[in-house]
Amino acid sequence: MKKTLYSLMLSDDVVRAVDALAHRMNTNRSALVNQILAEYVDMVTPERRVQDIFRQISEILDTDGALVPFITPNATTMSLKSSLQYRYRPTVKYSVELYRDRQEALGELSVVFRTQSQELLDAMGQFFRLWKQVEDELIAPYISRPVDYALYAGKFTRTIALPGRRDYSTADVAGAISAYVRLFDRLMKGYLAGELDSRAVEREYLNWLREGNTIL
Repeated sequence: MKKTLYSLMLSDDVVRAVDALAHRMNTNRSALVNQILAEYVDMVTPERRVQDIFRQISEILDTDGALVPFITPNATTMSLKSSLQYRYRPTVKYSVELYRDRQEALGELSVVFRTQSQELLDAMGQFFRLWKQVEDELIAPYISRPVDYALYAGKFTRTIALPGRRDYSTADVAGAISAYVRLFDRLMKGYLAGELDSRAVEREYLNWLREGNTIL
């Protein structure tokens, strides 16, 4: 959404109140005034759409307790925490970033993993590479642009997008992201626990697609 500089005549008392509220909401004066005016004329801004999606993701994933969501007001990124059934119960942090502007990709999913166990780090790296291999085989034919992946020490990133060029509702996007992260988390835990091998991971992913889930 294009933005243009405008001049407004506001009273000092109003500006002070707006600045105080903006500080509490972790935003700035211009963004808050833009948000207030958009809500007054019933317009959905990109920022509001992102927050609505995050709120719905939180509501969906709060139901099972496997993933604990964290939302920062007016931020374009939300976090999800998951605990592994492993020695010292290490945690995995999922970070979902959504872009404000319309792009080919909706945003990016990051999986951050901190542990002192080299064995566990190696196993995580194996799973991340397996995940990319499975997606290259199962979803590449259905998407219009390549998925961008990156693997660092203790971090895996992937762009997220929805198929086709139609507009998706906030419920569509929230549901698709929630289902995808839930699948990733479940299969990752099964793989690290030795309950799923590479063939089982691929089979579970394929079953998930056959159930009608939206490809990300």
